[in-house]
Amino acid sequence: MIPTGLMVSLRHALHADPELGLELPRTQRRVLDGLAGLPLEITLGTAVTSVTAVLRGQGGGPAVLLRADMDALPVQEQTGLPYASRNPGVMHACGHDLHTAMLVGAAHLLCAARDELPGEVILMFQPGEEGHDGAGVMLAEGLLEAAGQPPIAAYALHVQSVRQAGTFATRSGTVLSGTARMRVTVHGQGGHGAVPHRALDPVPPLAEMITAVHALVTRRFDAFDPVVVTVGHVSAGSLGTVIPASAFFEATVRTYSEANRVAARRLLCDLVTGIAAAHGVTAEIDYGAELPVTVTDPAETAFARDTVSHLWGASRLAEMPHPHPASEDFSRVLARVPGAFVFLGARPARLGPDEAQENHSPRAEFDDAVLPDGARLLAELATRRLRGPG
Repeated sequence: MIPTGLMVSLRHALHADPELGLELPRTQRRVLDGLAGLPLEITLGTAVTSVTAVLRGQGGGPAVLLRADMDALPVQEQTGLPYASRNPGVMHACGHDLHTAMLVGAAHLLCAARDELPGEVILMFQPGEEGHDGAGVMLAEGLLEAAGQPPIAAYALHVQSVRQAGTFATRSGTVLSGTARMRVTVHGQGGHGAVPHRALDPVPPLAEMITAVHALVTRRFDAFDPVVVTVGHVSAGSLGTVIPASAFFEATVRTYSEANRVAARRLLCDLVTGIAAAHGVTAEIDYGAELPVTVTDPAETAFARDTVSHLWGASRLAEMPHPHPASEDFSRVLARVPGAFVFLGARPARLGPDEAQENHSPRAEFDDAVLPDGARLLAELATRRLRGPG
């Protein structure tokens, strides 16, 4: 029986008390409470507040991994929900509270069917998905060895606030972009705005760099293997009459293939360095926080789609002709284990497609009604995969 009440209660508690980054002690405690009494082997992270739980079935079969991320975003909630965040400037705006509740629900379903489970299930509750590479930390701490054998498949769900509730979407190959953060600091020599020739003004080369990095992607990369560069933060000086000694910009870089991920880093850094040299200033480049492209296995993706059809019929499946432009650190798991990444629509029924706000919005809302579907799909993916053909 699906533990709907438990999932709703847990989801609301997590939503009202969200935590950021890699340290989520209250979230971890609530997950442990939700798993209490189940026949699970639980390991807590040492570097982060992760939870890894292993369910051992019968017959000594293979292992399958299921993932949920637990962290929130630095967003001030504006939904007005009765269980809205009580923590100023922190919100579960991406639905990770639902993911966590779904995986706890799946754990209950799997444990109830433990005697018929021909293998083992690794439950991965990870912090720090939102830009902190929590998956990478968990992998370094031995996630894939938690069951004593590496998993043969890995699956994750992600809710979408604008997709029709209860519909699923995925695709084989690239499903999410790779990402990197680029911060460029231009160092010049400050001075008086009236005599710029006696200074080395960092602002003109900075402006040229911003224009050039946007133009680069249209002239050096195939439009059918896109690269997206967005400069979202610029800072220079404090007064119009003062030439600053330095200025900087920050950008996000999105790529959809490993080849372009490598090429983008090289070309962008070379471009910025060249512009700086032409102006007689220097450029300090911090290019990091890289996540690889999320690539799903074709066979596992077909299996995930078949499982949705098996449970609810093909009408629940939506087409996903193109990758989603967001990024995920579950890409690190899928780089080592074949698997699938599935989107689940969670738009509240009272909101039309044009009214619903995207994930990460301070007004993003997600429908509790999809919690049982998410839990059931996760449990069924693990069960069917372990049972194998037939």
